[in-house]
Amino acid sequence: MGSNEPDEAPLAGMRVVEVSSFVAAPLGGLTLAQLGAEVIRVDPAGGGPDYTRWPLAPSGASLYWTGLNKNKRSVALSLRDPADQQAIRDLVTGSGPDGGILLTNASYPWLAYEALRAQRPDVIHLQITGKRDGGTGVDYTVNAGVGFPLATGPQEVAGPVNHVLPAWDVACGLYAATGILAAERHRRRTGQGRAITLALEDVALAITGHLGFLAEAELTGTGRPRIGNDLYGSLARDFSTASGDRILVVVLTARHFADLGQCTGLAETLAAVERAVGGDFGTDAGRYEHREVICGLLAPWFAARSTAVVEKALAQTSVLWQRYRTFAEVAADPATAASPLMRPIDQPGVGPVTAAGLPLAQRGLPPVAPAPVLGADTEAVLRELGR
Repeated sequence: MGSNEPDEAPLAGMRVVEVSSFVAAPLGGLTLAQLGAEVIRVDPAGGGPDYTRWPLAPSGASLYWTGLNKNKRSVALSLRDPADQQAIRDLVTGSGPDGGILLTNASYPWLAYEALRAQRPDVIHLQITGKRDGGTGVDYTVNAGVGFPLATGPQEVAGPVNHVLPAWDVACGLYAATGILAAERHRRRTGQGRAITLALEDVALAITGHLGFLAEAELTGTGRPRIGNDLYGSLARDFSTASGDRILVVVLTARHFADLGQCTGLAETLAAVERAVGGDFGTDAGRYEHREVICGLLAPWFAARSTAVVEKALAQTSVLWQRYRTFAEVAADPATAASPLMRPIDQPGVGPVTAAGLPLAQRGLPPVAPAPVLGADTEAVLRELGR
C-alpha cells in the first residue's frame, strides 16, 4: 500500500450475521467486527439469556453483554414468529456477495445450514455446539471433563479447583473467527459455501492434546500433579515482599537463573547448593527437581525488601517477573488508559468507560465503538430487506 493511499479495514465490506449468546460466538463476531466486518447481532426481543449477565454497571446494564458486542449492529426480533424467522434467513442469505455468513450457537431448525442453503447455495454457516454430538455444554462443564480442575490449585487440595477465565470459550470464539475467514477464502476461490461445526468440547480436547497433557498421561499412565503456582518442568514461584505484595518470578533459561542469583546476591550460595545436591541448576529439569531448596534460599531476600526495591532490582535483569495485581489496580493504572489498545467510549446504559480494541495491531482498524442499544438497528436492517 502506498503511503498516500487511504487505509482500509482488513474485512471492510464483509457482512456477518450473528445469532448468539454468552461468550464464544459473540467473541468470534467481535473479533470480525474489530477487523472491519459489518457484524449484525440478532437477539430475541427483550434480549437473550446473556443480556443481563454479570458483571453489571451501577445502572444495572450488563458489562458482559456490552463488552462482547462493541462495533456491532443490533437487531431484535421474535425468534418464534415465522415471519421474523424468515426475515433473519433473508438477512443472512440476501446480504450481497460479501455476505451470506452466519455465526451462531443457536440450534433452531429454521436456521440450519440446509434451510439457508436452499435460499443461497454458497452460504457459510458456522455452528458452535457444546459437544460434538450436538449435546449441551459450557466452558465450566467442558473444563471439568478435560482434566484441568484436578491439576489446578495447591498440592494439599483434594477436590477440583475451577478456573475464573472461560479459556475454552475464548479459544472457541477465536477458532470461530478463523473458521469463517478460511471458509470465506474458500468461497472466493471455488464459489462454494460451507457448513462448519465447532464443538466447545473439541476445542478443549484439541488444545489439551496440543500442549502435551494427553500424550503425557497416555505414555506415563499418570496425571499432571498439583503444584500450586510453580511451573511444571521449570522454575517459578511467587514470593512475598516486606510490603505485603506477592511477586511471581519465572526462570526459563540459564541466563535468567544466573541473573536472579546476581540480583539477589545469592549466586555463590546457589552454586554451592548445586554442588552439594549434585544437581544441574543450568537446566529446566535440574531447577524443577530442586525448586524447594532454591526457592527456600530466595524467599528471605524478597521478604526482607519492599516491593519497590524488589521491582527496581528485577527490572535491571533478564528475569521474568510480575507483581500480582487486582482487576481494580489494572483498571486504575494510568498505563491501561494510555495503552493504544484501550479507548474511552460512552457506552449507552453504562456511561463513560475504557474499552479494549483488537490486539492485532495494524493499520486500518476501525475505532472502538460502543455496543449498540438492543434492537437499535432493527428498523434500518428490515428496510434494507424491503420490509
